[in-house]
Parts: sequence; C-alpha cells; structure tokens
Amino acid sequence: MNTLGKTILIVEDDARLRQLIRIGLENEGYEVWEAENGLAGKNLFDRYDPCFVITDLIMPELSGEQLTRWIREQAKSDVPIIMLSAMANEEDRIRGLKLGADDYVMKPFSLPELIVRVETVLRRTEHRCAKISYRGITLKPLKNEAKYEGRTIVLTRHEFRLMYYLMRHPNQVLSREQILKELYPLDEKTVVLRTVDVHIGKLRDKLNSVSADGGMIETIRGIGYRFHAF
Repeated sequence: MNTLGKTILIVEDDARLRQLIRIGLENEGYEVWEAENGLAGKNLFDRYDPCFVITDLIMPELSGEQLTRWIREQAKSDVPIIMLSAMANEEDRIRGLKLGADDYVMKPFSLPELIVRVETVLRRTEHRCAKISYRGITLKPLKNEAKYEGRTIVLTRHEFRLMYYLMRHPNQVLSREQILKELYPLDEKTVVLRTVDVHIGKLRDKLNSVSADGGMIETIRGIGYRFHAF
C-alpha cells in the first residue's frame, strides 16, 4: 500500500505506548502527529485535518468516545478511526463502533497487528481520504482545496496542479519538461519552459505568506525543481 502523504493522528495518554505506535507508523512511511489527551487531539485534528485517527478510549480532558463524537458530528468528518481500549466489555466496543469508529483494538496488542489493522481500514476507506499532506500542507484534489495548518491557501488552477504534482513526487527532482507536460498536456509544445519558473515563483510567494518554513520547493539548477517532504 502506498502511504505517501498519509497522515495519522495518535491520541493516547500513555506516552511510552504513543511513542511506540508513532515510531512503528513512521517506519511504514506515515506522517504522524501525537496528542496526550482528547482535548489536545481535538485541537490537532482541527489544525491538521489528518487522514486517520487512532485514539485511546479512556483519557483525561476528553475521552475517545467524546473525541469520536466530535469528529463525526461537529467536524463532520468521515476520517477513518481506530479506537484502542483495555476494556473487554462488548457493550463498550459496540458503543464505540456505533459512534463511528471503524475498528476497535484491545490492549495489549502487538505493533504489527495494529499496523495491519490500519492498512486494512485504509484499504476499505481509501475514498474517504482523497487528500495528500506534507509539512502542514494539505491538498484535497476533489475540492481543489489547499490549506496550511488549517489556513486556506488561495491557489489558481495551475498553481494547485503544480503543487499537487510536486507533492505526489516527494523528494524527487522533476524537470521543467515533466512539469510543463503535467500542467499543459495539450499545449506543451506551444508553451515555453519559462512558464514553469513563473508558476513556481508565484507558488513560493503564496507558501511563504502562510508559512515561515521556507525551502519546501528547491530549484535544481539547469534541471527543474524538487519538493522536500521532510
């Protein structure tokens, strides 16, 4: 499964377990955010709009049930959710699933098992995560929506396609010819290569206006450009 651009939010008050899950997921290619309680998880979800949520059931500030209810009812998101719990009560598991969780994993569990559960749920719900995210930037191609840490970035049609193309090929050098063909598939022979540089310049200006994290798009002298995903 291609996990590039897939972002996961872990909400777990056990710091050691949270770190273990994060390392395991990052090793599989996911970008991971961590929250130590339900309220922090709510704030991170609101800010980063992740592709997947793994949440503990019993937590301070806001429980996993309350967080799941907020995601479904207030945020109106159908993002896949896996709920973790040491409680073996069937009634609790059923209630969690009815609230909108896509799977329920009992503690203790092995890390390989959790990763398989994540992959299984993602395969089943991939249409619910039609987005790509890196370094706080999230693009939703079906809506032509671009955001940086929850703030909207207003992009033209060509700027959006350019950013999406760069993010679909993270850390790869793309030539001006490749980019031109992607942006102008029907007119590539009549559009000059300099057009790519103009689009890149405008895109950089807009990214710099919302983020202090410069250097996302690197110029590869004499060749083209590269988007740094990490």
